[in-house]
Amino acid sequence: MARGYRDRADDSLLSLIGDLPELIGNLVKAEIDAGKKWVAKTAKGAGIGAVWFVVALFFLFWAVPVILVFAIAGLSSWWPVWLSALAVFGILLLAVLFFALLGILKFRKVLRRENPAQAVGADLRLVKEAGDDEL
Repeated sequence: MARGYRDRADDSLLSLIGDLPELIGNLVKAEIDAGKKWVAKTAKGAGIGAVWFVVALFFLFWAVPVILVFAIAGLSSWWPVWLSALAVFGILLLAVLFFALLGILKFRKVLRRENPAQAVGADLRLVKEAGDDEL
């Protein structure tokens, strides 16, 4: 009889029903313990995954200057190095301006939205004005 199981075939119905609260309590405790183990294992896995993402971002951080040097070196086969560097800088500047403009447009759109507090205030003003008009 592994794990403390016993043969309950000869037990009466009343003794089986009497054992239900204990069995249900044991089941709930086992499920809670399994949930805790799952949360701990998942949190550990997520933490390790986050570390790998940080390592990947570190290498990406150093890959950006390498690709820029590659672009400058490639352009320098046709132009002088200083002109190649200036062209790459200009392209980067245009990219910065483009993405900054996209960000500004998005923030303007977000700021134009009415927040819930403003909506409640507007509703209260409408109700008050409607109440004043009826009098």
